[in-house]
Amino acid sequence: MSAVLIVLIVIVVLVAALAVGGSIAQRRRMERNTGAFKRELEAVDRDLAAARAEDRGWERATLEAAAAEAYAAERPGDRAAELTLVRIVDRPGTDEDKAVFRAGDDAELTLGRRDGAWVLESLR
Repeated sequence: MSAVLIVLIVIVVLVAALAVGGSIAQRRRMERNTGAFKRELEAVDRDLAAARAEDRGWERATLEAAAAEAYAAERPGDRAAELTLVRIVDRPGTDEDKAVFRAGDDAELTLGRRDGAWVLESLR
């Protein structure tokens, strides 16, 4: 083999090794930061839902009280660790409005508006 061919093979091997190493490092970095990214995204979603609720004239305290009452009625004796407003669905008119809460870590509670009052639509 000639010296030029050996140098070319060494360069190709080095470039391939750097590409594979960079790919592995990037994947590990993304896996390490996934939890923090999800927490930040959830915080932004909560803030956006709260801002939208307040902007539309909905009283957050009324929503939270209705959610707590609905949860307690559906699951007596089982207190949600925390009810967190995660989404607002604001359709034309008031009877199509919805407020979605995360109840603890695994349940989702949806309230709908009927005749101006917030009522339970679903708890999953």
